[in-house]
Amino acid sequence: MAEIRASAEDYLETILILHNKKGYVRSIDIANEMGFSKPSVSVAMKNLREKECVSVDREGLITLLPKGLEIATRIYERHTVLSALLESLGVPPEIAAEDACRIEHVISAESFEAIKQKANAFGLIPE
Repeated sequence: MAEIRASAEDYLETILILHNKKGYVRSIDIANEMGFSKPSVSVAMKNLREKECVSVDREGLITLLPKGLEIATRIYERHTVLSALLESLGVPPEIAAEDACRIEHVISAESFEAIKQKANAFGLIPE
């Protein structure tokens, strides 16, 4: 199985967020949300389809498949926890979000779980 890159993880996370907001996702929604061109999003969706992370129906609606949903959920949780933790430490929200976006792709599952548990124990982030 091919490894999913950080950019693909960002696309999957964006699809999850948009689906939660709107109930549906199209390529143009992703392009608008991420600030990318529609052709760039089309290439990314082709790659994600090939990796069995998303499906795209005839109307252009994008759906996360189980593999894509698992990745998107994991990345989104990392992003929200790390952002909240950094903000609780006094980092401005914009910087916390940017830093969380970088960290969420490289932190190990073990380190993230340890950080999450400690942050929860100290009440630094909502459970």
